[in-house]
Amino acid sequence: MANQRDYYEVLGVGRNSSGEEIKKAYRKLAIQFHPDKNPGDKKAEENFKELSHAYEVLSDPQKRQMYDQFGHAAAGAGPGGPGGGFDFQGFGGGASINDIFGDIFGDIFGAQAGGRARGGRRRTTGRPGEDLKTSVDITFEEAAFGAEKVITIPKTIHCDTCAGGGAKPGTQPENCAQCGGRGEVSFQQGFFAITRPCPRCNGAGQTISSPCVNCGGSGTSKKRSQIAVKIPAGIDTGQRLKLTGEGEAGERGGPPGDLYVAVNILPHDFFTRDEFDVICEVPVTFIHAALGAEIEVPTLEGKVKLKIPAGTQSHKILRLKGKGLARLGAYGRGDQLVRIIVEIPTKLTQEQRDLLKKFSEIGADAAHPMHQSFFEKVKNLFG
Repeated sequence: MANQRDYYEVLGVGRNSSGEEIKKAYRKLAIQFHPDKNPGDKKAEENFKELSHAYEVLSDPQKRQMYDQFGHAAAGAGPGGPGGGFDFQGFGGGASINDIFGDIFGDIFGAQAGGRARGGRRRTTGRPGEDLKTSVDITFEEAAFGAEKVITIPKTIHCDTCAGGGAKPGTQPENCAQCGGRGEVSFQQGFFAITRPCPRCNGAGQTISSPCVNCGGSGTSKKRSQIAVKIPAGIDTGQRLKLTGEGEAGERGGPPGDLYVAVNILPHDFFTRDEFDVICEVPVTFIHAALGAEIEVPTLEGKVKLKIPAGTQSHKILRLKGKGLARLGAYGRGDQLVRIIVEIPTKLTQEQRDLLKKFSEIGADAAHPMHQSFFEKVKNLFG
């Protein structure tokens, strides 16, 4: 008794702490000293046992009041002792870890760890279905404006005969004889009672004595299913769409998985893209580039007129505002970027050649500032 620590000190809380503060303190320390995290560590085991007794007392308003008045005397010898005023149902009584953590960690060790319900019982639901993955090819225009595609995939669906329950029509699943419908079995391992999913019913809590003749008791069957997929405007290659509940059906009425569809945009003869901008290359004659012109260029919505300024150089980019792709998840559209490619004629008549020579003789260098600047730099470099 003289060496026994104060329960408030064990949990690291003050005497005026609320029940919620005590609960949080216990949660933190229980995770730190839990034997599953410290296998073979006797000190951690003793600490865990001590703080569990402390929480057992301080989490109960009546026991806490008695402890505040009479101290450890109200609890007999305390942890591991003969027991006095308090009736501990902790480790000494053979309770399982799941029972001890039922209230504290219900959100952690509950639905996430096999669908546990209140009171330590498992929900008697079937096994969830697997997720599926597939891909779909779309055109550049479908990526730009959105579309609806119908894909066909083989997948499991709930059996039509037993409606996914797995039992022969007219019969019902029965509580598992091994676990009594709990879906789990317990066994003693040293100091603790450990629970595991029942090996006979695989944690379902039920068995089927008269399985469905169509699905053999699984509650599912294979089928090629057609699924409509909505393609949002602005989507890009490699992005995935999630169709909730369109994956494999769950066994024995379990929830279905999801379907993930990867998008692949087919190459376009004319357009490429940079995020939400559309890019195209348009050839123009060197006459149009030199003198300026108005030409027609294709866009995703048809042809539009584009003015080529006089003196336009090859690879200059002209912008058509708002002619790009829809911005996925946002408002507005990108632009269309038109890259001008100045085309040099490859076949000239004699008259054309003579005219170009005459053009060169009357000061063509002055009309080509980049050409003139380049050779001036070369001359200065080696001069």
